[in-house]
Amino acid sequence: MRVKLDRFLNVRRRRKRILPPRWRRRPLLSGIVLVVAVVAVVARRSAGPVAPAGGDDQERYHGKTFRVARVVDGDTIDLAVADGQHARTRVRLWGVDTPEVAGSPSGEMYYGPQASALAKTALEGREVIPLLIKGDTRGKYGRLLAYLQIPGTDVTFNERLIATGHGYADWRFEHPYKKHFLDVERRARQGRKGLWADVRPEQMPAWRRRAAR
Repeated sequence: MRVKLDRFLNVRRRRKRILPPRWRRRPLLSGIVLVVAVVAVVARRSAGPVAPAGGDDQERYHGKTFRVARVVDGDTIDLAVADGQHARTRVRLWGVDTPEVAGSPSGEMYYGPQASALAKTALEGREVIPLLIKGDTRGKYGRLLAYLQIPGTDVTFNERLIATGHGYADWRFEHPYKKHFLDVERRARQGRKGLWADVRPEQMPAWRRRAAR
């Protein structure tokens, strides 16, 4: 133990000699510099996760694994990774529209709480893999658009929402799985799964009500 302590003290002495003479004569200035350096390190560590380095959305997010920090509602989540000036990356799921929850501009809609609850149970705090469409990675509100794969599962969470009747296949926008999602929804309607058990046209989202007339 004595030998180890001597070695530690020798290291401390050698490090002390590295400082130029003028720094040794100004202990107050040295202390201020040290405090500033410590504060900078603490600030960086408390600022939250840092965005993946460089590149566009495809390079930064596609096929990478991230933790879900928060479920906003059935089809919107926050990833625990910074996005520009934002501490988290907000993701809107491609090709599916779930009913709104309380607090949204449209107000709570039929089956919104159930869709949100499913997303929270399946995603919150878990690792997911965003799958992006090259050249079409952002929506009009700046949210990342993605299919969401849960490691170890066979289908995307987008498809799962539709298949279990927790969301509508959203045909308003073109995407590679549009036809497939419509087929998945058709089977969910036929099986009266989830909201399809007794949803009424007036309980559907506005865009869907127009199509149901």
